[in-house]
Amino acid sequence: MVDASPTTELGRVLVTGGSGFVGANLVTELLDRGLEVRSFDRAPSPLPAHPRLEIFQGDITNADDVAAVVAGADTIIHTAAVIDLMGGASVTEEYRRRSFAVNVDGTKNLVRAAQKHGVKRFVYTASNSVVMGGQRISGGDETLPYTERFNDLYTETKVVAEKFVLSQNGVADVLTCSIRPSGIWGRGDQTMFRKLFESVLAGHVKVLVGNKNAKLDNSYVHNLIHGFILAAQHLVPGGSAPGQAYFINDGEPINMFDFARPVVEACGQRWPKLRVPGRPVWLVMSGWQWLHFRFGLPKPLLEPTAVERLYLDNYFSIGKAQRDLGYRPLYTTQDALKHCLPYYVDLFHQMKAESRQPVVAAAIPAPPEG
Repeated sequence: MVDASPTTELGRVLVTGGSGFVGANLVTELLDRGLEVRSFDRAPSPLPAHPRLEIFQGDITNADDVAAVVAGADTIIHTAAVIDLMGGASVTEEYRRRSFAVNVDGTKNLVRAAQKHGVKRFVYTASNSVVMGGQRISGGDETLPYTERFNDLYTETKVVAEKFVLSQNGVADVLTCSIRPSGIWGRGDQTMFRKLFESVLAGHVKVLVGNKNAKLDNSYVHNLIHGFILAAQHLVPGGSAPGQAYFINDGEPINMFDFARPVVEACGQRWPKLRVPGRPVWLVMSGWQWLHFRFGLPKPLLEPTAVERLYLDNYFSIGKAQRDLGYRPLYTTQDALKHCLPYYVDLFHQMKAESRQPVVAAAIPAPPEG
């Protein structure tokens, strides 16, 4: 179906988290399209100077910093977040305060500044996990209710923040929408495959956990960026995007082991053959996580949330984004992997050279949600 809803130019675009993996790639793409861009992050920008790029260092939890960077922007694409995958009884007050301060209060700071300073469009980055709740989901869509089962702070804060962003659609003429990625990967990734490589180098990868037929979906970074831009362009009065949430992923559900195997083998590592059921591992890791915070034991080898993605189907339809935004993934998983494989092999060997970790038997981790 061809999208025929109205679109708009983006003007000056503010990218929060502009020094991170997703943000830096997004900034580069926007510059390549000829746009004026502001990058906002606590960390220094890794990007070279550019005549159409303004770089702001500041704290999203500081209302004054936020107001200074928002003033004069036309579009905000908000990618900054803290990813805390610990949850339940294991969560300390320190972790909770940090996650809520950045992911919820920081988002509120941005929205309120946008309303005050005449910003027209606000695109929020949520996660597919906002509707998961530890259940099997095969081709789920945006009609699914929010989860009320929070196994990690990241999901809990993303639910709260997305609800707020969408509730503010149209207030002070700021149009808002939310993008829900899956596990984000590509050149510059320092999370998904880094976690896997850490386990490989520590000797943890001895078994495969969960169902060999369980599938999840992923979001190649340039497919995700394509979705961000389309959503922002459709944030116009009478358009399809205002007040809406969209799953944006590669549109190719795949078993995590099938996805990871070419990368691990390209790094010269043997692929495990032994498989163990996922549910018992989840129970062990959940108990271990609680003991970690209660009694100071080492962190569990796998977050319980990650284990769930190894034995339960966990993938979502991009049908609504196709209909409303005209979204189609720009790259197939196979083509994207060919492009990224040299980067991941280099990352592995760099980590190998730096690695001094002990060997303990465990399993391949799943990627964090987007």
